[in-house]
Amino acid sequence: MEPLSGKHVFEAEIINELGLHARAAAQVAAVAARAENNVWLISNGRKVDASSVIDILTLACVKGAKISFEADHQVDLPILEELTDLVKKGFGE
Repeated sequence: MEPLSGKHVFEAEIINELGLHARAAAQVAAVAARAENNVWLISNGRKVDASSVIDILTLACVKGAKISFEADHQVDLPILEELTDLVKKGFGE
């Protein structure tokens, strides 16, 4: 997975039936919290802190939603890869 447009951004699509619900948001937040710098979740033009369950839930991402993860620094690219894989695997559900 290569960063898009020279930015530290990875894209994914929500595939599980329940969308990005509370349990899945908690998984995302736990991974993002391990980053050394800020990691963001972007959906429908809205950008929120990926380490905040509440912020993630405000995006109301349903099945089929296109989302992006963005890191402030390249040192956190492995975190973006892990987040993207988590989404692509349907949060293990």
